[in-house]
Amino acid sequence: MSRRAVALVSGGMDSAVMLAPAREQGLISHALSVDYGQRHSSELAAAKRVARQLGAAEYKVVHVDLRSIGGSALTSDIDVPEAGGAGIPVTYVPARNTIMLAVALGWAEVLGASEIFCGVNAVDYSGYPDCRPEFIAEFERLANLATKAGIEGAGLRIRAPLLRMSKADIVREGMRLGVDFSTTVSCYQADAEGRACGHCDACRLRAQGFSEAGVADPTRYR
Repeated sequence: MSRRAVALVSGGMDSAVMLAPAREQGLISHALSVDYGQRHSSELAAAKRVARQLGAAEYKVVHVDLRSIGGSALTSDIDVPEAGGAGIPVTYVPARNTIMLAVALGWAEVLGASEIFCGVNAVDYSGYPDCRPEFIAEFERLANLATKAGIEGAGLRIRAPLLRMSKADIVREGMRLGVDFSTTVSCYQADAEGRACGHCDACRLRAQGFSEAGVADPTRYR
């Protein structure tokens, strides 16, 4: 019987490389993006391209209005800062990964999927608390406590294949898996055409990863 997986796809380089191993493992992937009111909406167009490129069985967008509660430079009128700074940055979106995984969990139950893939990374990232191994482990525990699939079925696994990889390692793995990075958008404030600012944390980390991997970065800058 074919194994199904739900994959959270944002349109960035990490989620593209995360989706490729699911294909390599022979899983039938159902790609999911969450439109949460983020300012960089061009990432959703990129997510659809990535899902198509990597052979997802279907692609779905679920709308959750996190702009109505704000609290982040990505969901309210707060300037996206230049790279750097101490502490958790203002680009952190309160509860975003928890909400996204919860939506993916619901769809996984409906589909009969036993695995949920997400592209969180705890090495080269901006310090978000919901990108840590502890968060992934605890959400998996919650998923199996709070669902019919967890109580009566075979259970659910949260897969985060990039969790302990550097950005350079992610670039190398993407090249091995045949990921077309030119279809991805990483910038926190990309314009409508997906062109990057070149200054935010996401741009800096992406550029650094490609440089350290010795691979040309196909990012388009405005």
